[in-house]
Amino acid sequence: MRRKTRIPPSPLPQREGVDPVRVRLPAEGSWATVREHLVERLSGAGAGVVDRMFAAGQVVGADGRTVAPDAAYVPGMFVWFHRELPAEVRVPFPLEVVYRDEHIVVADKPHFLATTPRGGHVTQTALARLRHDLGLPSLGAAHRLDRLTAGLVLFTVRPEERGAYQSLFRDRRVRKVYEAVAPYDPALALPLTVHSRIVKERGVLAAREVAGEPNAVTRVEPAGRTDVGAVGTLGRYRLVPATGQTHQLRVHMNALGVPILGDPLYPVVTGPVPAGDFRRPLQLLARELEFTDPVTGVEHRFRSGRVLGAWASYERWAAGQ
Repeated sequence: MRRKTRIPPSPLPQREGVDPVRVRLPAEGSWATVREHLVERLSGAGAGVVDRMFAAGQVVGADGRTVAPDAAYVPGMFVWFHRELPAEVRVPFPLEVVYRDEHIVVADKPHFLATTPRGGHVTQTALARLRHDLGLPSLGAAHRLDRLTAGLVLFTVRPEERGAYQSLFRDRRVRKVYEAVAPYDPALALPLTVHSRIVKERGVLAAREVAGEPNAVTRVEPAGRTDVGAVGTLGRYRLVPATGQTHQLRVHMNALGVPILGDPLYPVVTGPVPAGDFRRPLQLLARELEFTDPVTGVEHRFRSGRVLGAWASYERWAAGQ
């Protein structure tokens, strides 16, 4: 039976709530030095990046000592370093903590803030901010919320308990309720439940519905309407997903003929929202989160205190204020 390799603890602290990069040198390879392997492995980082890290003494081993650029390649060896953080525009909206105990943190995420580091969003993420602000370097996300969607996100304090909370979402034992603002259609008979098959292809911005066995189910309920003059009538909708496909709520609302206000992908792909453009946020909010705590047995029910801008004042939202 093959023994599982023990991963040593990181010798480097987090930087701005972001973990250092850990690399384990492959068991097989023709590299003579650690530097040669990292140059090949990080070829997409740009010319000279790896050499600058070695020159600055930023690559370290499990003992925390600097690894020299001519250090011999040792299969299975672990090295750590901090990536060069991308230049990011700060998301100028508060990230509010709704609940905190020794096991979990529930945060009310603003629009435009990513949940976890990915691509060009690293420090400007809910996870990095909370780790830094709360002094909880081991904090992890139990699930993710789209960057453009606001609302409740569950984080775990203890790494050894993370799997138990993640399984709540995997096994659909969390009740999630969303709120959206979209055009009002008097011909749309609500409430109704939408069933469809949604696919999201890698490298393609928008998901799409295809024929086949449904893998996405959403309950759509009316939650009010308001007249906004020349624009017509807007509806507020209560969305209860039974599944968690990528962009599921946005796809289903668009399919019903009432696309969510501020959506850059549905019905027409206008491209990703540029960094620093905080006008007209997507009018989708993760309003409620309800579950039985798998560690403590406590029945939790949380509610976002945010108000969707287009519902509060369509004119101000449309003007990007």
